Amino acid sequence: MRAALDRLYVAAAALAAVFMVGTLAFVCLGIGGRLFDWYVPGTDAYAGYCMAATGFLALAHTLKRGEHIRVTLVLERLTGRPRRGLEIAALAVASLLACAFAYYCVRLVYQSWDFHDVSTGNDATPLWIPQIAMAVGAVVFAIAFVDEFVAELRGARAPVLPAEALHSE
Repeated sequence: MRAALDRLYVAAAALAAVFMVGTLAFVCLGIGGRLFDWYVPGTDAYAGYCMAATGFLALAHTLKRGEHIRVTLVLERLTGRPRRGLEIAALAVASLLACAFAYYCVRLVYQSWDFHDVSTGNDATPLWIPQIAMAVGAVVFAIAFVDEFVAELRGARAPVLPAEALHSE
């Protein structure tokens, strides 16, 4: 199970990288089109869709690498059972919020599909298509938080180091 989850997080990150390249491609296409008086409709919108997909799909991988911003003002002063209790409580709340977020993202995709919602741009893209990446990223993020929560309950979670220890310049 561990290997499958790790592959899921890496696959989502790889897909985020593809969408990041897509963002670059659409931005360059839009700039090039303006330079040569050649209008390509929808490049701004598609660059935005790719950027949103990049952000959402990278969330889980970033969490699993310990790169999310954490406020450890209280946590770093605790040791033993109080620290573990606070970690469990924080991960439980985060897991619940991430699951709710994923649910509403999936619901938004369904509603956009059901109502035939389209973008207001010239291209009139059905909005459920770019929203799929957001929903997938939110679901994988929720899975990652539940994974962290279960690992903390089992005592198998790696200790979180302060940011200074992770990045040396």
